[in-house]
Amino acid sequence: MNSRMKILHATKWAGSITLVMGIMIFFSGIGSGLIPIIGIGIGTIVGAIMFFLIGMLFITTEEMVENTDKGTEISPIKPRNGLYLVKR
Repeated sequence: MNSRMKILHATKWAGSITLVMGIMIFFSGIGSGLIPIIGIGIGTIVGAIMFFLIGMLFITTEEMVENTDKGTEISPIKPRNGLYLVKR
């Protein structure tokens, strides 16, 4: 299996489990009337969404790195005091 698919499945499962737990904590806080429990549930839900988005960022970053052109040579130019010029 491709490494991107492994990352996708891992983030999907971990994010969905965390999201379900956050929803359960949120509704238990509403049912019991405890405001701090409601806040913890909302924080867990937001954390699950951020976890999934960071996983998607990893996947897109890996895809972009694989698809970029590599091997552009950059060499310093002596008269310009450390500035660089790309040779074409």
